[in-house]
Amino acid sequence: MARRHSNDESTGEGDADRVPFYTLLPNLVTMLGLCAGLTAIRFVFSGNYQVAVMLILFSVAIDGLDGLIARRLQATSEIGAQLDSLSDFLNFGVVPGLLVYEFALASSERAGAWIAVLLYASCCCLRLARFNVALVRAQTTGTDSPKHFTGVPAPAGALLALLPVFMNFELGMDVGRAPLLVAVWLAIVGLLMASRLPTFSPKTLRVPRGAIVWVMIALPFAVGFMLTRFWLALIIIDGLYVLSLLQSALRVLMSRRRPSPEPEP
Repeated sequence: MARRHSNDESTGEGDADRVPFYTLLPNLVTMLGLCAGLTAIRFVFSGNYQVAVMLILFSVAIDGLDGLIARRLQATSEIGAQLDSLSDFLNFGVVPGLLVYEFALASSERAGAWIAVLLYASCCCLRLARFNVALVRAQTTGTDSPKHFTGVPAPAGALLALLPVFMNFELGMDVGRAPLLVAVWLAIVGLLMASRLPTFSPKTLRVPRGAIVWVMIALPFAVGFMLTRFWLALIIIDGLYVLSLLQSALRVLMSRRRPSPEPEP
């Protein structure tokens, strides 16, 4: 009997050192995206750019899924947040920069091409660091998160950085003949990520009840268009997002030009 009691105690101590498997799901999803980004680097250096782009797009698609799963399962953790941030820097900062460089800039002898890659990756890192600080500050003070992003989010920045690659795949444009334009575009995208420009957040999107049926109808059209003209669809998505950035910048300029109300006597 004494021996059985001892075994029960040891079993109880072992259970205390174990965690439910579902609590690991958010981190496993993050690691999945990280593996996709690392594998994309391999395909970049082997010259298989389409596969590399698809792996980056896969990382974009599952970005935020880990956080959603963690909140639904109440499995949030500090290590998960840090892991997600480091994974985002690799997938959306390092990999797109390397891909655009190898695809369109490496054949050029212009030194500014690599500077643009450094600027893009550094701005992405700054964007993520600022986001983490703002998130911790909001959690500490108990304030609500703003209804918009500050600067272009890292996944959106990756899609914008890859726009020259999309244009090459769809339109057959040899973007390598214009390395200076590609480098300038990459630098602009990086600066937009590190900027204070308020940008669109999907969390604020609200659909009127009367338009729900039209949204449901539009989904098969969007899926069909993505399947038949995939690269063109990505170009259109980038174009629409650029228009939203221009609209946001115009609003900021208009608000600054408005005269401040004079104090009443």
